[in-house]
Amino acid sequence: MEAVRTADEIRDVNTRYHDVAAASYDSKWGIDFGDIGQSQVLGKLRKVLGSGIDGGFARSLEIGAGTGYFSLNLMLAGIVEKATCTDISPGMVATLGANAERLGLSVKTARADAESLPFASESFDLVLGHAVLHHLPDLERAFAEFHRVLLPRGRILFAGEPSRIGDRIAAVPKRAAMVLAPAWRALMRAAPASAQDGEPDEDDHRLERFVDIHAFAPGDLQGFAARAGFGDVRVRGEELTANWFGWFNRALEATADPDTVPMVWKRYACDGYLLLQRLDRGLLESRLPPAIFYNLLLTARRP
Repeated sequence: MEAVRTADEIRDVNTRYHDVAAASYDSKWGIDFGDIGQSQVLGKLRKVLGSGIDGGFARSLEIGAGTGYFSLNLMLAGIVEKATCTDISPGMVATLGANAERLGLSVKTARADAESLPFASESFDLVLGHAVLHHLPDLERAFAEFHRVLLPRGRILFAGEPSRIGDRIAAVPKRAAMVLAPAWRALMRAAPASAQDGEPDEDDHRLERFVDIHAFAPGDLQGFAARAGFGDVRVRGEELTANWFGWFNRALEATADPDTVPMVWKRYACDGYLLLQRLDRGLLESRLPPAIFYNLLLTARRP
């Protein structure tokens, strides 16, 4: 497959890939809607908003909401009263709706392009997203739309955006995992991964490398927000050692049939990741430059 170049091609590939990924997305990425999931989401908000989240938000709009990880956890935690969730992928929107119904939550959903939002101006007091900006072909237009649909004094908050330097650093544990994967599977007595009924076919899997089109320096995100008219722009880095550990383990696990990976390994991977998150948060994130962390968080306010 040739490199994707035009904005329409990028949108089409994102739609196709996320449609086929929707059914297995939550299990692949360990999406949780319990105490751990709520703690993770609230922790990201508090890093950039501090006590600003204590009053909550009346109406939120999530961009690229996927299966609902951010919005549904924020509703369960009582931070968001009414949520509208959008995604370019109908498959993701359908899975999000099913998750909301299972959790007993009432959520508005819409298939929407972030660069042309189907909502009236000044409709929301929070526009948010997790791991979405790096998929969007026209970020100038997208930020202009975020500004348009926000109420005065409303906020944007985006988390999980890959940093340019952090993304390069993360490639090292990924490559190491690929070298060690056969020995790891033998030690774990895990079977190699194979295509299963209902999973994306090989062509769909190959789309994954085309959906991530940006990695950012902190100044990039600050610039997009400032040019769109936002003020009080803040960018913070998060997860350094946790992401090295997480990507190494995730790359190993991707080579195995998940049903044959021992539970003791899964518990080690989860507990180790959470432990290193606490190390990053308590010791490193306030002392090191945001650019070297894997993830960037952005918040800004509409005047």
